[in-house]
Amino acid sequence: MVRTTSLRRRVTVTGLIVLGLTLLTLGVVVRVAFTAQVERGLDSALAGRAQLARQLARQDVGPAALVRRVDARGVRVGLTLPDGQVFGDTGAAPEPGVRRVRVTLAEGRLAGAVLVLSADTSVLESAESALDRVLLLGGAGALLVAALALLWGMRAALAPLDAMTALARATAAGGRGGRLVPTRPDTELGRAAVAFDEMLDSLEGAEDRLRQFVSDAAHELRTPVAGVQAAAEAVVSLGPEADVDTRDRLHLHLVRESRRAARLVDDLLDLARLDAGVRLRWEPVELMDLVREHVDGQRLVAPGVGFEVRGGPVRVRADSERVRQVLGNLTTNARRAAGERGRVVLSVGVAGGFAVVDVEDSGPGVADADRERIFGRMVTSGGAGAGLGLPIARGIARAHGGDLVCVAGSRFRLSLPVERGPTRPVQDGAASTDHGAGQVGGGVM
Repeated sequence: MVRTTSLRRRVTVTGLIVLGLTLLTLGVVVRVAFTAQVERGLDSALAGRAQLARQLARQDVGPAALVRRVDARGVRVGLTLPDGQVFGDTGAAPEPGVRRVRVTLAEGRLAGAVLVLSADTSVLESAESALDRVLLLGGAGALLVAALALLWGMRAALAPLDAMTALARATAAGGRGGRLVPTRPDTELGRAAVAFDEMLDSLEGAEDRLRQFVSDAAHELRTPVAGVQAAAEAVVSLGPEADVDTRDRLHLHLVRESRRAARLVDDLLDLARLDAGVRLRWEPVELMDLVREHVDGQRLVAPGVGFEVRGGPVRVRADSERVRQVLGNLTTNARRAAGERGRVVLSVGVAGGFAVVDVEDSGPGVADADRERIFGRMVTSGGAGAGLGLPIARGIARAHGGDLVCVAGSRFRLSLPVERGPTRPVQDGAASTDHGAGQVGGGVM
């Protein structure tokens, strides 16, 4: 299950939280710095007034004149003489919100007098309150502006995703040919758009291939079905005077065409199973035994073709029936390509951790440009068959974790994961023969 919470909301909320925490931290720093600066200002003012009082005391200024001259806005001055006489406001009782400095004069006729300087901190508190209001209102305004900017920015940033969604819905509704074509494919959204376009290309290509495959399959089925129909109608229309040879010939044609149609249907079913994920019956299989089994069968069908088997025992874990199906296709193709007096060489061994079977014949071979194309569905090279054998064989090999490739024009290689057994290496040229083996020939099924 994929979480599908709103990306716009998540980004906006996250951005506002980060901005809010940043503004809060900045506000605290500004508040602390402002308070410390104001307190340093008060302390500096009191220290300046105290220094002035000392200078006036050295000048033998009278107590009343000293208090009057030291007094300043925001600073109260009180002077207590040694005999207890008080001038100004000494603030004897502690008062909240008042900052005091006591200085004992040591010079002049006022020596021993105690000077009390008091500064009212209510101004500081008022300034701090005003600063708090500014910070609060400014922070709220900044968050509001940031929220609007984030919403607008996210709408613009997510526009490609909206376009992607619209294109996906149009494609699901049957539309074809639409593409995003990003202006900057090197960005994150650009790469996503490129991948989306590539996916659409792949899907539309698959649809085209499916339509072509269905068309080709229908065309291939039409021929044997038409043959069956024609033979059946001919049999029905035969009169009682028809000779036995004619009847037998029609019956044989009817059987042959029906078998051809059945083989094609079986191939189509095999392809469907491979596409859906074929279920294999895993068991230990001796690959050399299966190869010899198929070679013996081909010798009976084509006694004029020279078959040669090379290599030694190689054990794999596979579905023996499916492997037989692959080997049957490869040996039949090779026999047809080699011709009535040709040669077919099968080499069994191990290469790169895989059990391999190389099948090489002396036929004309497959052109380099067609080595991969022949594994397409309904692709033939002019021989018998509907062009389904090789794609089925490759699908079976890959379902086993191996592969089937055309290594060279005359040689096909089946590879399957090896289970255990002798590691008899197979070189690229190991399947060549000394009897004029050329390139793999026509008849690709």
